[in-house]
Formats: sequence, C-alpha cells, structure tokens
Amino acid sequence: MGEFKSPVYNVLSVPVEKIKANDYNPNKVAPPEMKLLELSIWEDGYTQPIVCYYDKANDEYIVVDGFHRYTVMKTSERIYNREKGRMPVVVIDKELGERMASTIRHNRARGSHSIDLMSNIVTELLEMGKSDTWICRNIGMSADELLRLKQITGLASLFKDEDFSRSWEV
Repeated sequence: MGEFKSPVYNVLSVPVEKIKANDYNPNKVAPPEMKLLELSIWEDGYTQPIVCYYDKANDEYIVVDGFHRYTVMKTSERIYNREKGRMPVVVIDKELGERMASTIRHNRARGSHSIDLMSNIVTELLEMGKSDTWICRNIGMSADELLRLKQITGLASLFKDEDFSRSWEV
C-alpha cells in the first residue's frame, strides 16, 4: 500500500448539480444558524471543501460531510452565482457503513444529533452486520450511549444479539 495522502490535498471543483445529499445524516441546523452559515460563506467564501464519495456508476458525488454548506449553495442565489455553481469537494473511497461512520465522526466533533436519525443509522449499521464494538469505535459512542440509544428507541431488533442473563434469579 502506498503512502497515505489526506483527501484535502486533492480538492476538486465540482458542479453542484453533480452532488447529491446522503439519506442518513442525523445532523440538523436551526434556521438562524443556517442564515449565519450563509452569511459566513458570503463573507468568507467556502473555507472548507465538502467531503463526498464518488459514485462512478451514476457519475455523481454523494455528500459524506458538508451537507449544510452544500444546502447553502443550492438555496442561496447570490452564492451560487458568485461561485458559478461549483463546490470545493474532496473524495473518500469507502463502503457505505464506513461513510456513515465518517459522517457521524465529522458531526459529533462539531455538534449535536437528532436521536431519531441517530437510532436509524445505528439500526442500519447493525443490519449491515456491524458489531456494537465496531459502532462504538467508529462513531465515537460509549457502550452506555449505544445501550441508551437502543433503550430509547425500543427497537427489539437492536437487542437481538444481547445476553439478558443479568436479571434476577430466584
């Protein structure tokens, strides 16, 4: 294997029409913060590329991180025009479960998550065969956080491999 090179050393200029949102991002930004993000991009420009996976079959870029910066480009006419409809993009080449984990890591390092959407991702990762240990290690959850998330959702499928022998015995 060759020397690792961080994606940020290969920023691409991609037409926003070739970029698509992923369907699993649990991060939400309130309207006042979205207005502030739009102002920030207007005043400072795009200071960080968005992170995408390149889907060769469909010739499109799927957002892994940077959904809200992408949304600003799609919704702000003045920014779209100034940037000529192009976004700075870096590409990571990872399978879906790894991309989901990357999204969570990026988001958790910055802010908070919707519990419902977070539980959907955990459910999907478990259905992909990812272990509790893998999930905790790759998305930065403690075992207690994962257990609480499973409890809050009440989804029996999340507990299917749990050993419940810790209960009282008469």
